[in-house]
Amino acid sequence: MKRLKRKKQNVGVVVNGNGSFTREPGCGRKQKLAEIHQALISDPVDIETLRRAAVSKGGLLTDELRRKVWPKLLNINVYDLPHKPGRDVREDHKDYNQVVLDVRRSMKRFPKGMPATERAVLQEQLIDIILEVLKRNTQLHYYQGYHDVAVTLLLVVGERMAIALLDTLSNYHLRDFMDPTMDSTKHILNYLMPILEQVDLELHDFMIRAEVGTIFALSWLITWYGHVLSEFKHTLRLYDFFLASHPLMPIYLAATIVLHREKEVKQTECDMAMVHHLLSCIPQDLPYELLIGQAQDLFEKYPPSLLAKRAALQSRKSRSISTFQAFQLSTLHQRPDSVLQRLTKAQGSTTSRHGLEAALPGDRGQLWRRGNRMVKMAVWGLSATLGAAVFAVAQTAMDWGPEALLQLF
Repeated sequence: MKRLKRKKQNVGVVVNGNGSFTREPGCGRKQKLAEIHQALISDPVDIETLRRAAVSKGGLLTDELRRKVWPKLLNINVYDLPHKPGRDVREDHKDYNQVVLDVRRSMKRFPKGMPATERAVLQEQLIDIILEVLKRNTQLHYYQGYHDVAVTLLLVVGERMAIALLDTLSNYHLRDFMDPTMDSTKHILNYLMPILEQVDLELHDFMIRAEVGTIFALSWLITWYGHVLSEFKHTLRLYDFFLASHPLMPIYLAATIVLHREKEVKQTECDMAMVHHLLSCIPQDLPYELLIGQAQDLFEKYPPSLLAKRAALQSRKSRSISTFQAFQLSTLHQRPDSVLQRLTKAQGSTTSRHGLEAALPGDRGQLWRRGNRMVKMAVWGLSATLGAAVFAVAQTAMDWGPEALLQLF
């Protein structure tokens, strides 16, 4: 196996135009906070510094900073946010019933100890956020697991900002998952085995013999790991990383997780069901900073352009990959929020007072209490059987046929 060695010193990274990273000496928390603040008030906003902060050790550090930096990473004007959805967003929507079912099963994604009434308000907002984005983008198709991405955004930035962020993510980073079929998603999953082959041929061959495939990583990929991690702080750390990275970075992280568990995998019986069960149960005590660094290393050494030369990856063009460079360039000329606010006021817009201050909660408690309607419902019960990712796996298997369906058991 080609060991992925990491230096122990704290290092930062520069995000290059192709989505790769160049490492540079790290800095302390105070210096990082100062650099983020300076990047945010620069004109134009210093996006490269914000990306570097998001991927380097510790990520963006606080939710307050995420509420300021995430919009910049996705080129969102916080003084021109979508309005809260009206009741009509739910009328005659083809995905309404499925979205409601998925959201009702999402109780574990909300902080422990949250009062039922506050969680219910957020769940109502979550339904509206998802339906609003789908209504705005009729070319996009809902998938089970999409709500896991939406709820992460909602808990950090609030309803209106979450709509704006989810809209952009759906058209870029998540675009391949939102086709009418699972073909594009399977294409992204197909990058996993070539990465393993390059780094650890013995592990790769073992998994090929076990015929385990890549279905075990499906829920990791389509939810940005939100569905499988129990600690919200770990989910946020990965979202910082992914928002500042190439759309394929989640699959590179999946490769590092499998490589990290190399000994466990090789000691398992070479059987499809046994290996699938082991890999699908992601450990909750992973060394995330180490794995993030290793994923960056893998991306630099084996970029998508190199892996795509393999026969299995040549037949399909990824929308997320093909639009990434143009998207990155579009983020480089943003004005700082102070300028945007001044321009908005100068234009006499009535939306200025509904911008950043109104859309971004000061703390989690404020967010929970910000319901836009009275919620007349009891606490929804947690499904004890099938989660969103399992439904997504089942749908994938049905698309693939009976042979793939067997991999689920």
